[in-house]
Amino acid sequence: MTQFSSYSPENAPAAQHSGPYIDCRDLFKIYKRSELEVVALRGLDLSVEPGELIAIIGASGSGKSTLLNILAGLDRPSAGQVIVGTRDLLDVSDSDLVKYRRSEVGFVWQATARNLVPYLSVADNIELPMALAGQPAKARRAWSGELLESLGMIEKRYRFPYQLSGGEQQRAAIAVGLANKPPLLLADEPTGELDTENADSIFEMIRGLNRSFGVTVVTVTHYPGVSRFVDRVVHIRDGRIGSETFSRPDYRRDGDTVEDEYVVVDQAGRLQLPLEYTDHFRHGGLARIQSDGGKIIIEPPDSNPRPSRTRPSQNRS
Repeated sequence: MTQFSSYSPENAPAAQHSGPYIDCRDLFKIYKRSELEVVALRGLDLSVEPGELIAIIGASGSGKSTLLNILAGLDRPSAGQVIVGTRDLLDVSDSDLVKYRRSEVGFVWQATARNLVPYLSVADNIELPMALAGQPAKARRAWSGELLESLGMIEKRYRFPYQLSGGEQQRAAIAVGLANKPPLLLADEPTGELDTENADSIFEMIRGLNRSFGVTVVTVTHYPGVSRFVDRVVHIRDGRIGSETFSRPDYRRDGDTVEDEYVVVDQAGRLQLPLEYTDHFRHGGLARIQSDGGKIIIEPPDSNPRPSRTRPSQNRS
């Protein structure tokens, strides 16, 4: 497992934070394009505990990248609440937002060109964020060397990005994201351009970072095997969290896991049924709710309960 001797809890607000480290409540994001409004997030609720590792999955256009950009301070929400650590990202000044992006959150993009400066070596790429934060040269070199050694990249420190494989480029990108020792690491499709073997290696490394230091990690991905590496998988649909999946060991089969999916009920009492169940409620759009021994049962009505609307008869003389 990856070890970081100088990446101590004193450098990580997440390790000392009480309550959820990320707390989103009734979060909305609306994009305006001329006369058209696009609602990307529709009252989303999400809590992430300090040191938790989660993956967010969903179809294209579901709002997952929008959520990640808001958490990264790259975009501002339209309404609702989003607290990261002690910062309210809905009500934060531009200067504080710059400080937040510089020292409290690391970001890993899918495209390597957005993670690494092509004309800088791997070591220089890692040291660049530290230089912008005002770290002395000796401290920059020491930490970049420790990062590269921990990630198995020490022999590649003087190479340029084009001289690295896809997996090595993503390892270097993660090192850049951790350069200023942030308590939060965000990754947008970190394995989108990698094969299965390299994808497993990257997620295994991210889990090692999470376990050894306690850094909170939120990753957006389409990788089908991600549940084996994270604490929970969050499913987002139409701008809201629909369900969450938890993996647990299957003791009947050594090494296998069982996935349990739970529908999320938000603070307003709303829930999204999985798509495979929604067809049962198409007719009339109604459902019957019953309570049976502590269980809540949601089922289609036996028949259409809506009264028919007929025009009143008129007596003509």
